[in-house]
Amino acid sequence: MKNVKLLNPVSPVWNEVVSESEYNLCTECDAPDAIIVRSADMHSYEIEKSVWAVARAGVGVNNIPLDELAEKGVVVFNTPGANANAVKELVLAGLLLASRDIAGGIEWANGLKGQGAEVEKLVEKGKKAFVGPEIMGKTLGVIGLGAIGLQVANAAAALGMTVLGYDPYISVENAWKLSRAVRHAKSQDEIIENADYVTVHVPLTDETRGSFNASVFSRMKKGAALLNFARGELVVADDVISALENGQLRRYVCDFPSEKLLGVKNVVCVPHLGASTPESEDNCVRMAIRQLDDYLKTGTIVNSVNFPAADPGALTSPRLIVLHKNVPNVVSSVTSRVSARNINISNMLNKSRGTHAVTILDLDGDPTDALINEISALETVYEIRVLK
Repeated sequence: MKNVKLLNPVSPVWNEVVSESEYNLCTECDAPDAIIVRSADMHSYEIEKSVWAVARAGVGVNNIPLDELAEKGVVVFNTPGANANAVKELVLAGLLLASRDIAGGIEWANGLKGQGAEVEKLVEKGKKAFVGPEIMGKTLGVIGLGAIGLQVANAAAALGMTVLGYDPYISVENAWKLSRAVRHAKSQDEIIENADYVTVHVPLTDETRGSFNASVFSRMKKGAALLNFARGELVVADDVISALENGQLRRYVCDFPSEKLLGVKNVVCVPHLGASTPESEDNCVRMAIRQLDDYLKTGTIVNSVNFPAADPGALTSPRLIVLHKNVPNVVSSVTSRVSARNINISNMLNKSRGTHAVTILDLDGDPTDALINEISALETVYEIRVLK
């Protein structure tokens, strides 16, 4: 039985994917084979030597030290697309919140408590302060056409909006799924300059951090609205506040409250509810445990964020999974040692991603402990796993 340690509580639907006779999901495990995490901070976590993999039940991996774990031979997975519908629905709500001052109106209406029979008259008199435009016929710019951005673009088009989408890295699969009503912009600037609403769906990286700033806001249509349900750090808070104050932006709706943004006029902070649905949590857990199961049983890597995708196929003979640096001569240094033991390699797969790589060898004979130790001792090898 394999032990999977839970650093956060997860939905019990995992047992729809794998058998309880094969897996033990526990909060305290001796020598866990894998870890499932949601929001727990793993940067200070001392990972057990027995751990082969970590699965993030969600998309963002800011709470996980990816390179550090890679160098320990730990493959990290996430679950892209599992929460896409949940976030899409909240973005659509965000569009309405950005258009009509619904949040302000509700807050004002609650303040009428105690006015008795006068409430209806006060409502009719005061409601004009919360008037806003309809979204039908307006232009929405979607920056990032991954699992979430794709669904937002299609849904907005179905609601009668003119939709511009931009993503220089759009996958072939997502391109096929994109509605014909969505026009693919040639650049991000085209969206920035023409959209009445801009919604951001890009990952947080060193390149994208703070990329939505005063320079971008100055080129947006005056009175446009910005929606951010991706990551708070993509937007410079001081710059968005200034743009709201001078009227360049009409409203900023985000899923990431911060001390600077709370209470600011025309800022709507949703308390990070994007993936907070039972359906989304279930989907994330199903995907996470399926990916762990595939890797632990066959070495298949799908949706890893620190190692390349790799599909070695069904396990039919002893298999070596070598996680290593992406530098010259690693593969030959491994295969030469296998050959020196008179073991034939019946199949080999080598994949790389950035500074990390994986080589998977199917052998016609059982690898000895001496062979495993010899390969493990190589300076370029992070870890070696054996499947039989």
